[in-house]
Amino acid sequence: MTAPPISALAYSPDAATGAAPAVLAVRQLRLTDFRNYRQLRLDCGPEPIVLVGANGAGKTNLLEALSFLAPGRGLRRARLDEVARRSRAGEPDATTWAVAATLDTPEGRLAIGTGLEPAKNESSLPRRAVRIDGRPAQSQTALGLHVAAVWLTPQLDRLFLDGPGERRRFLDRLVTALHPQHAGDVAAYENALRQRARLLGEGSRDPHWFTALEDTMARHGVALAAARADTVHRLDAAARLGIGPFPRAALAMAGEVDGWVATMAALDAEDRLRSELAASRLRDGDAGTTSCGPHRSDLAVRHLDLDLPAAEGSTGQQKAVLVSIALAHARLVALSRGCAPLLLLDEIAAHLDAERRAALFEEVVALSVQCWMTGTDAELFAPLAGRAQVLRIADGSIAAA
Repeated sequence: MTAPPISALAYSPDAATGAAPAVLAVRQLRLTDFRNYRQLRLDCGPEPIVLVGANGAGKTNLLEALSFLAPGRGLRRARLDEVARRSRAGEPDATTWAVAATLDTPEGRLAIGTGLEPAKNESSLPRRAVRIDGRPAQSQTALGLHVAAVWLTPQLDRLFLDGPGERRRFLDRLVTALHPQHAGDVAAYENALRQRARLLGEGSRDPHWFTALEDTMARHGVALAAARADTVHRLDAAARLGIGPFPRAALAMAGEVDGWVATMAALDAEDRLRSELAASRLRDGDAGTTSCGPHRSDLAVRHLDLDLPAAEGSTGQQKAVLVSIALAHARLVALSRGCAPLLLLDEIAAHLDAERRAALFEEVVALSVQCWMTGTDAELFAPLAGRAQVLRIADGSIAAA
């Protein structure tokens, strides 16, 4: 996919047509036995949506349900059986759960359903099912063709301080919004990585199994590294522009495979990764890890206005960089896919000063993005009065605020 010109990233109504961008918006959301919701039906407009309520009322649960409309394990990375409704004592009240949504997309109205289905027999396990317009999808990766969703949660406030695994997961969500097939490459690579590690742990030396697994890792590993490289290159250009009072940021990939992808043809990079994996079997078996691959890459982020690695900034400065990247990414997705992604911002307003809150709200409105925001204090969202749907949540029920 060809990157848009840098000048186009100063987003406004479409330069070619003068029209406002198409909208990706949830128009109706229905939950069954999801977290603290026994049954819920919520009708929505395309505008931003503010969810206010006390801690524990179910605001984040609602964002988590929305995050399951995109590929992956949702914003909490929970096991599927953890999502089903539980009693106040913590005991399971349900064994299955479902999220269904009707969305407006650039291609028209779309119905998506996903949830945990019971095991078909004693020898099988419950599985996550996905239906798109009533038809079963082969896997949840099909969701990425229709829905792009990005979220910021309080847990991500430590993104630049935590280990590289958290940054890779955050980046992979951004990549999937631009390259829907990326989620499938990540899943295939990680599955082969786990199987190879299991064989090494068992002391297996069967070359046929290892050759097959390492071929899968090479093909999908280079594909996912290339998609990361493309996204980071384009996002770096967008984030360097800055957005209002939010800081400018620089992004780059750091890793051995990332260097190969940048300097050689994809097939050559695949051959190189196959060779490295084959040569390191004994060493990896002894160490209990796989020493080479895109699972060891990292995302390097720099606060350009301070000329510092993002991790060396204050907590507030790190939060501002993170929001700046999310907004730059929303602009980029809007230009690439014709509509901005769903933005899920958990407890976002309480951690920004008044100037940055106002700038965030103005950017959300300008992008025509359906942004779901949560908070305990409705007054923090006052600048959105008349431009957002404000809902109050209490004990798993929702009413207009």
